[in-house]
Amino acid sequence: MGDTPQARRHVRGHRQRLRRHLRPLVLPYDGATWTAASDVDIDHVVPLAEAWRSGASAWTTSRRQSFANDLTRPQLIAVTDNVNQSKGDEDPSTWQPSVTSYWCTYAKMWIAVKSYWALTAQSAEKTALQTMLNTCTS
Repeated sequence: MGDTPQARRHVRGHRQRLRRHLRPLVLPYDGATWTAASDVDIDHVVPLAEAWRSGASAWTTSRRQSFANDLTRPQLIAVTDNVNQSKGDEDPSTWQPSVTSYWCTYAKMWIAVKSYWALTAQSAEKTALQTMLNTCTS
């Protein structure tokens, strides 16, 4: 089609149909609702620096890359850019989602990732995770 009036109408039509089908994204850590992709970051549930401190420093470059891009376990999640920045490389002993109803899910995600990748957990981290798991209803 090229850059013709017909092509521009075609693209405009697709955008309008897409907008009708897109719904606002409700992000789990803070409950924020976003429609602009530019306001969303992808968070590593277990931050890369935390993984490094917990055993990833001994891994090969290939294994660290696999960890950083793991789509199989609950390691990557969409969050607001502000929340991602405030979380930084903190573990659950110093940072938890502000939505307490998400604590159970977050703790299970954290444990699944650390367990699969055989990463260590500090005492304060374990205590915080237990507190978060205590919010699970079933």
